[in-house]
Amino acid sequence: MTKNGIPEVLAPAGDMERLEAALRYGADAVYLGGKLHSMRSAPKNFTLEELEQGCKKAHEKGARVYCAVNTLLNNDEVAELPGYVRQLRDCGVDAFIVADMGVFLLARREVPEVELHISTQAGVTNYLTARELHALGAKRVVLARELSLEDIRGIRRNTPPELELEYFVQGAMCVSFSGRCLLSNYFTGRDGNRGECAQPCRWRYHLVEETRPGQYFPVSQEEDGTYILNAKDLCLLPHLDKLRDAGVDSFKIEGRAKSAYYVAVASNAYRCAADLLKNDTYDPPQWLLEEPDKLSHRPYCTCFLFGRPEGGQQVPGGYIRAWEAAGVVEGWENGRLLCSQRNKVQAGDTLEALLPGRPPVEIPAKDLRDGEGQPIQATPHATMAFSLPWPEALPPGTILRSGPGRGQDHGG
Repeated sequence: MTKNGIPEVLAPAGDMERLEAALRYGADAVYLGGKLHSMRSAPKNFTLEELEQGCKKAHEKGARVYCAVNTLLNNDEVAELPGYVRQLRDCGVDAFIVADMGVFLLARREVPEVELHISTQAGVTNYLTARELHALGAKRVVLARELSLEDIRGIRRNTPPELELEYFVQGAMCVSFSGRCLLSNYFTGRDGNRGECAQPCRWRYHLVEETRPGQYFPVSQEEDGTYILNAKDLCLLPHLDKLRDAGVDSFKIEGRAKSAYYVAVASNAYRCAADLLKNDTYDPPQWLLEEPDKLSHRPYCTCFLFGRPEGGQQVPGGYIRAWEAAGVVEGWENGRLLCSQRNKVQAGDTLEALLPGRPPVEIPAKDLRDGEGQPIQATPHATMAFSLPWPEALPPGTILRSGPGRGQDHGG
């Protein structure tokens, strides 16, 4: 845990922009991947040079960096591993996240000064496994997402207090066993264990009967098919006090492949929520409970936290994307915010400034001007400079977002 007994807020970082967003919005630690063995290929990930820079940025802010080395290795990948973990150590990473026991033992031997965290890919579901892993040298276990509060309590009661417990609190859920799914490899040749999952669990399916080829029958009452594998997303922000009391030391946000906007909003929400744990009663305000809804997400659930789900954990369709980043504050001058566009803003929109550690602030998009100071009605060009009036400076990097409605008057 971090100071004052508040669990760590651990945010994903798919590249440097997302790492900086996590740090700006209050994460105690970030987890990321290098170019090898990191279980995620969609994000850019970090070169060794970028990783060294990222570790320096994090450490300057008192944050920690955990590097995923959590694929299950093939024979032809073993020879490069000793040199790779030494390079990661030299970049300044604080811990490796590992699933393969060979990787675990090799890293312990080669770089004993780097902490070892057991990945959720290892499927730790009981105190015996957690205890034996600690005896072998693990500092932390990332618990399987299939565990309930009572399961977590049982693990905490029966493991050394020095062993840290990490648990996912936000993000997408894999319908298979903590990510060890063969569907993607079977259908597309893209290996989930190499970070290339095509997410076939999100696809739409029909039933075909052998003697009636070409006739497709819906498996449910949905006319466009069924999504029996398409799990809801996880959101446990209202229940952080229960997780803390059960013995969780780190609140983990899923999403290394998600946008910098996602990382910023999620980091800020869980930072603000975790800080409330120092109070006698955990009672998040309404604005904070609404923040997860301003992320790109599927309908939320609590998954297994309160016991085995009784159905209703799957959802038809895709993501809910009601909010998006509209711009990023670059500076302030002569009563105007100087911004860089991320999505189109129209005169008359109502924007929200996402401020670290605070509720969002509404900012009307009026008197828009381009980078040359000329009046405009909209910002249609990617990353174009624009400005709008505001009476005080906001920190550079502050995200401006737009949501449903965007404003009532688009006449200027």
